[in-house]
Amino acid sequence: MFKKILIANRGEIAIRIHRTANRMGIPTVAVYSDADRYGRHVSICDEAVHIGPGPAAESYLVIDNIVAACRQSGADAVHPGYGFLSEKANFAQRLKDEGIAFIGPSPAAIAAMGDKIEANRTAKEAGLPTVPGHWDPIPDADAALEIAQRIGLPVMLKAAAGGGGKGIRVAFTEQEVKEGFRVATSEARNSFADERVFIEKFIEEPRHIEIQVLGDTYGHAIHLAERECSIQRRHQKVIEEAPSAFLDEATREAMGSAAVALAKTVGFSTAGTVEFIVDQRRNFYFLEMNTRLQVEHAVTEMITGLDLVEWMIRIADGEELTISQEDVRLHGWAVETRVYAEDPNRGFMPSTGRLTRYRTPAEEADVRVDNGVFEGGEISRFYDPMIAKVSTWGADREKAVQRMRMALDEFYIQGVSHNIAFLTALLANPRFLEGRLSTNFIPSEYPEGFTPAPLEPKDLNAIIGAATLMHLRYMERAARTSEQLPSYRFHIPEEWEVLVDGDFYPVTIQAMAEGFDITRENGQIIAVRSDWQVGDPVLGCTVNAHPERFKVEPEGLGYVLYHLGAEVHVRVYTRTAARLARLMPVKVPPDMSMYLLSPMPGLLRSIAVSEGQSLDSGAELCVVEAMKMENILRSTRPVKVAHLRARPGDILTVGQVILEYESGAQAGG
Repeated sequence: MFKKILIANRGEIAIRIHRTANRMGIPTVAVYSDADRYGRHVSICDEAVHIGPGPAAESYLVIDNIVAACRQSGADAVHPGYGFLSEKANFAQRLKDEGIAFIGPSPAAIAAMGDKIEANRTAKEAGLPTVPGHWDPIPDADAALEIAQRIGLPVMLKAAAGGGGKGIRVAFTEQEVKEGFRVATSEARNSFADERVFIEKFIEEPRHIEIQVLGDTYGHAIHLAERECSIQRRHQKVIEEAPSAFLDEATREAMGSAAVALAKTVGFSTAGTVEFIVDQRRNFYFLEMNTRLQVEHAVTEMITGLDLVEWMIRIADGEELTISQEDVRLHGWAVETRVYAEDPNRGFMPSTGRLTRYRTPAEEADVRVDNGVFEGGEISRFYDPMIAKVSTWGADREKAVQRMRMALDEFYIQGVSHNIAFLTALLANPRFLEGRLSTNFIPSEYPEGFTPAPLEPKDLNAIIGAATLMHLRYMERAARTSEQLPSYRFHIPEEWEVLVDGDFYPVTIQAMAEGFDITRENGQIIAVRSDWQVGDPVLGCTVNAHPERFKVEPEGLGYVLYHLGAEVHVRVYTRTAARLARLMPVKVPPDMSMYLLSPMPGLLRSIAVSEGQSLDSGAELCVVEAMKMENILRSTRPVKVAHLRARPGDILTVGQVILEYESGAQAGG
């Protein structure tokens, strides 16, 4: 077995690989850039080697630096994780030439499948159904438009070396084809140092279903069933599950057999994934093959009991695959959610900064957290915005989803914006619960963007109970402190009013062991029991004997409770104070409609307008790059530009003014 494994990656995947290697008794070496000097993976692995500046193109993507780190540390094997160099055939070949084992497929297999254009040709030759398209690199935007017109709109422009949702644009109009070509080419060049782009027909309302394959160097290959990955935003997966509620046994077998056939055709010898798009009649088409470990591999591990990283290590060390297809048994259901540093309330704009508070759900037999950050750590603008992955298991789909919703209510983050409320709302969406999914699910369900889910009437009692319990615990703590004063006696009034999102609910309370009985005006009794203490950001309790979880944040004299996708603003008043509160004026925020404000921290890549220029609605204003994605900001109505307040190349903060409109013209970007 290998003496030492260098992990050519960062964050949660580096830690996940270390966990298996450590269990196998193999020391690990982390690599880190300037931006990751204090990264969690650096402290967890057995050794760490510095490999360059913050930008990935100057550190994690520099093959010479990785090879030098192997020499410095004495590592005789490299696990690439996913992204970065994981699908670079020249990297695998360089390691082979240097006498260092690559824990992945052969350079030839990567070359055949890692290049999306070549992969499609190979799949077609292997007999797999493929999507109509143009598989030669496209020279310019005019050629892209001509090809798109020939194939028929809508089309998808994709980077040949792409992955992780980068370098992909869907175009429904001729203008979107030209614009999509420009942006996809730019993202591909910046993320993969390869600007080749091809075009394929975009199949509307498809499902994205992938087959996990495992092969060895002796010609054996099996599949480990499927993962449903249809819940995506901008081609980046958000929620994954295994198995798929859509496939019948015949389709599962056909897709599995096709994936294995392709793996054998290219001599595939590690863990990899064959991705398909599946239409509503269960016709499936080859999409691509990822010749590496997938982000969402955890759900397959949870339903099969197999450790894919361990098998990758063993196969790379020359061991034979001892699992036959008949040995693969699926047990229960698993769901994974990706927690991103982004703001769903502001168009999912990326968020960077310091994690001032950070607490993950407790890991249990049915809850797994793949986590690459820590409280006090930084979310950098240089890398992918994923903070962590949460995976839950249940005996069936409903139980796995319920467990996930409770786990997300236990996940507490402060310091950066995040998508936990959005994830929880998705999991409660009736269409999701029915399994009616497609890759267009998010834009079709949230056409105007995401806003926090409304509080369900059935959850109102739980909110009233939690808010009242919290407020009284704060009072108890204050009373204990004040008891140092002579003649002070603590007394809790019985009559209160709870303000929930602007509505007052009168209640009376009775103190009980470990909680309170709260009676509403309509006679309903809310029995709240909890050992929650002031300062704990997660309130765990039972409400009428039903377990509940709330994330808690102080807000002025009140609190914000996050519960099952809802963001609820609450305050608790005495009856007298409630009467006064109804008379308080409402503060009106300042009007910023005369400015284009940066919705995210990032690099101002370009400005498409000049001072004095009049623009129509929908005109491009500028491009802001953040976390490897380019975001086009547009005018939302006719405007005239008065002043430019930033220049291309500027590093923007959230809310920084980019340009100013003339008086009387209002727009947003």
